[in-house]
Amino acid sequence: MKTFQLVAEPRVDLGKKATKALRAEGKIPVVLNGGAIVELPFNGKLEAGQKVVEIGNNKGLITTDLVVTQDAVRKLVYTPDIYAVELEFNGHKTMAVLKDIQFDPVKDTILHLDFLEVNDTKPVVIEVPVKLEGHAEGVKAGGKLSLSMKKLKVRAIYTNVPERLVINVDNLGLGKTMQVADIHFEGLELVNAKNAVVCAVQLTRAARGAAQAAAK
Repeated sequence: MKTFQLVAEPRVDLGKKATKALRAEGKIPVVLNGGAIVELPFNGKLEAGQKVVEIGNNKGLITTDLVVTQDAVRKLVYTPDIYAVELEFNGHKTMAVLKDIQFDPVKDTILHLDFLEVNDTKPVVIEVPVKLEGHAEGVKAGGKLSLSMKKLKVRAIYTNVPERLVINVDNLGLGKTMQVADIHFEGLELVNAKNAVVCAVQLTRAARGAAQAAAK
């Protein structure tokens, strides 16, 4: 994946009034998840914007509330590409991936972003765009190639996640489908349903007519 550099500020006022004021200034509330798991009660020192969220069994998860500008994330959000985000705040840098976006249903502006902290030891689940390559046998026979899943979910160390999942369709015949179970990438685990159809060569009217004529 490419790396996207993003500078954020800690957010300490979490009230509705403060959030509304931020958005009026063209800024976006952000939550960074995936921090350290700590024992409760927690007596350690937290940085600006950090808080401990209870997750059960006397344990808590450190999350960080941040704020970024609309302009700063425009190229990160409005793109088909995926990025590893180098998130800079409180004087240090953390690698993360974008996990969720909330949009205003009327204005389509960004209301909220969720990031997940990543490292080179813990796998992460992320959606990766699919790219088909090759000339399917079924297309040569008059069929039409269709892509049913434009993205697939993969589980992997973030440094192993490619920008695209390139799938060769040369051997895909007329009327045949390619399912998730048929696709394999080294170092990646596909977590979509195994029987989900990724792509197919559909019978066109012309191809169906030619097949019927050949059968006579």
